[in-house]
Amino acid sequence: MSYVKQAFAQKANVIIENLKKRNMEGFYCETSAEACEKILSMMEEGSTIAWGGSESLKECGLMDELKSCGKYNLIDRATAKSPEEDREIYAKTVCSDYYLMSTNAITMDGELVNIDGNGNRVACLIHGPKQVILVVGMNKVVTDVGSGLSRTQNVASPPNTIRLNKKTPCAVTGVCGGCLSPDSICCQVVITRKSKHDGRIKVFLVAEDLGF
Repeated sequence: MSYVKQAFAQKANVIIENLKKRNMEGFYCETSAEACEKILSMMEEGSTIAWGGSESLKECGLMDELKSCGKYNLIDRATAKSPEEDREIYAKTVCSDYYLMSTNAITMDGELVNIDGNGNRVACLIHGPKQVILVVGMNKVVTDVGSGLSRTQNVASPPNTIRLNKKTPCAVTGVCGGCLSPDSICCQVVITRKSKHDGRIKVFLVAEDLGF
């Protein structure tokens, strides 16, 4: 094990213990492949699975595995051809067996920090799907909530706005302008400090840089 991964493992152990105090489960994986294997082994064949917009899910290979294995009922909002169909698909998403996502930041104390545009991603984290599984690269670990908000606004949001072709100050400058632009993707701020339901939220910490 490299010194960096050894440090990651030590950090992850602290976070996992703190997640437990907050009624969330934590797991540490050295590689994306290991994380994918563990996650797929947890989800029963035939389950309904939905997901939020996440580069981490793509980069770790989980989405490719899900779409190629043919074992699950996938709910994909990207297939919607109208606002009405999008709303119908989202209703199914809320009632899914598993919801997959990442987080914009996670604190050493086990709190999840997320900022969202439409709010569909954080809404499903808060309530709805039976279980929520998060894939989180160790690049997203921060010391506290304030650092998590700063990371989200200045590290995660600028490349996200560029990816989504949004007309916001951060898409031009690369740093948060605190804007109220119509294209703002920073509309909802959610801090998950505790899960109300036993075993619902599972966080997979991966010793890699994943997502923004």
